[in-house]
Amino acid sequence: MNVTIIGCGYVGLVTAACLADVGNDVCCFDVDRDKIDLLESGGIPIHEPGLHEIVARNKAAGRLSFTTDPHRAMTQREAIFIAVGTPSGEDGSADLQYVLAAASEIGRYIEGFTVVVDKSTVPVGTARRVRGAIAEQLAQRGVDCMFSVVSNPEFLKEGAAIEDFTRPERIVVGCDEDVPGERARETMKRLYAPFNRNRERMLFMDVRSAEFTKYAANAMLATRISFMNELANLAERVGADIESVRRGIGSDPRIGYHFLYAGCGYGGSCFPKDVRALMQTAQDYGHSLRILDAVSSVNAAQKQVLVNKIVARFGEDLSGCVFGVWGLAFKPGTDDMREAPSRVVIGALLERGARVVAYDPVSMKEAKRAFAADLRSEPAALARLTFVEDQMDVAAAADALVVLTEWKAFKSPDFDSLKARLKQPIVFDGRNLYEPSAMEEIGIEYYSIGRPRSGAPLHEEALQPRGAAVAAYGR
Repeated sequence: MNVTIIGCGYVGLVTAACLADVGNDVCCFDVDRDKIDLLESGGIPIHEPGLHEIVARNKAAGRLSFTTDPHRAMTQREAIFIAVGTPSGEDGSADLQYVLAAASEIGRYIEGFTVVVDKSTVPVGTARRVRGAIAEQLAQRGVDCMFSVVSNPEFLKEGAAIEDFTRPERIVVGCDEDVPGERARETMKRLYAPFNRNRERMLFMDVRSAEFTKYAANAMLATRISFMNELANLAERVGADIESVRRGIGSDPRIGYHFLYAGCGYGGSCFPKDVRALMQTAQDYGHSLRILDAVSSVNAAQKQVLVNKIVARFGEDLSGCVFGVWGLAFKPGTDDMREAPSRVVIGALLERGARVVAYDPVSMKEAKRAFAADLRSEPAALARLTFVEDQMDVAAAADALVVLTEWKAFKSPDFDSLKARLKQPIVFDGRNLYEPSAMEEIGIEYYSIGRPRSGAPLHEEALQPRGAAVAAYGR
């Protein structure tokens, strides 16, 4: 099939590469000339394992091309995917300016029946607006051209996007119940047939339900994370180990283990933005999503938990302290720094006068750009942030090591070497990579999330429920 992808960002490029890899003729269109030049020269603007090889293979085979020419991209195409960004507006709603601009561009050039696929994460009702923008341009051209707008939300995990696209758990497609919609349904069936052979993965529904499904999925996952973080903070107070609790509840098949890990908060391009957008959609319809309001608040507070532990150990004034940091990206397998917990934690340490030496195996370039933006009005703080090329170098003369991303390279380090380099053998682990008892045995003062420090005395009053304490006092 002849397919165009509008937008060469994360979703667009992965979609284009995977569709080309099964034999489709795929053209990638973007208004960013620098991005297209990079792709044409063999570069990749994002980090995603396996993507570079697939792009190079299909470029060489002539199945994947890149252009800034809308006429070349939009004409004689059976399906055109809109995969542009939908950043958060000031009120938290999804900014649709790029989606609607892409729709208008489609309307200026299509000539025959075309399936227009909303791949971007968009709020309920966007397909109607896309349909209107296309129809307006066709009317201005005086062209009577049949088309159908479908919703096909993406469910790609950064770091595992190729696997998610080629072996999907589900393929959600929202189509209208009319003649163009039926034609669109058949087109989408043919397009996804190579990824749908072992069992039926396609879930057809109405367009608005498909649009809603994407937000509902991300909101549910974000809720699980914040719920576990709330439990983790309580577990520390009552003397429980959240890792044991996770195993205990995750073994229930109704709950499962996915997204039950306590840590220093979620980030990235999806969860924070999509939770805010769904909350704003509810507000637009005169409704409130109280659970999601709590999820978002808990996540913002969770990014401060590790900071609070550091301050409790070293004091509010961190001038003269040096902290080594392992991990900057919001999760392993990506260089994405959007709303990464590291930006909050490092920013708070710098604000209190500390020096920070940081390392990440993939996201150093993006991290430098992100912190330069975060600290553009605080050059003195930015000057106290250093990046190194070796993970063990962050520990040199550092007062403590802070772990913020669970990269595999950090899971089993040479602890003897680490101790020898650190000024003090102290580790603040925001991802619970290590066992507290093991750290105590090797002489490292260890702080994690939701687990009592091994050997640390537990105050009797801290173990007593607040209500019981009050009742006892009353007697």
